[in-house]
Amino acid sequence: MPEPFLKWPGGKRWLTRRHTDLFPAKFGRYIEPFLGGGAVFFGLKPKDARLSDTNSELINAYNQIKDEWAALEKTLRQYQIKHNKSFYYKVRGQLLKDPVAQAARFLYLNRTCFNGIYRVNRKGEFNVPIGTKSAVAFEDGYLESVAAALRDTLIRQLDFAKAIDEATGGDFVFVDPPYTVMHNNNDFVKYNALLFSWADQTRLAKAIRAAAARGVLVMMSNANHSSVRALYADFGLHHILTRSSVLAGDPSRRQASTELLVTNY
Repeated sequence: MPEPFLKWPGGKRWLTRRHTDLFPAKFGRYIEPFLGGGAVFFGLKPKDARLSDTNSELINAYNQIKDEWAALEKTLRQYQIKHNKSFYYKVRGQLLKDPVAQAARFLYLNRTCFNGIYRVNRKGEFNVPIGTKSAVAFEDGYLESVAAALRDTLIRQLDFAKAIDEATGGDFVFVDPPYTVMHNNNDFVKYNALLFSWADQTRLAKAIRAAAARGVLVMMSNANHSSVRALYADFGLHHILTRSSVLAGDPSRRQASTELLVTNY
């Protein structure tokens, strides 16, 4: 199974590498409703997976790699030749209709923007400046290997509650909602309202409890904040995990932070 093809804030490569013992040894389908970079999917290598997210560009990129990896690879090689500052901002300003072209633009910007950040303005326009990375094309055979890994997956743009509601007894749901890891302060709720509102957090807790009652195995990664801990005070096992924040552009400013992991098994 290949490594994730995206740089994505809040990615969980560290979780699959350092805490394999916290994942269930056996499960039925794998369901991930906040797909992002898909680090846990690529790390666990499930045979039967349902992957979803509300980000339409993200989901399109996964589906185009799955179905049209060769066309994507060809386009990214062309972008590699053209890549410079003016070309970056030209591509950033484009509105494309072809799904393969949309996916190529998405991957190009992800690989060359500042710190791999995905951010849009109120108009839904990607507005991250160019970064220092210059590698656009992937290594030969890489996208084909990702396509093979995705071959038997169902990949959809879907609300998280609907995705979780489809889980049945014995399935494993990995839940990783958007949140900042620099959260150990009183501004957590205010800050995260821009990413994932408190109403979303309570709706998520309801969906998780209902799934657990059906016999679904659940692992949730979330902010280690008093309000989140209280929301799940009577549910599952709570694990406090330490990791380094990667949100800061300057590596010297990246500090250790803690995250809350809740499991019901």
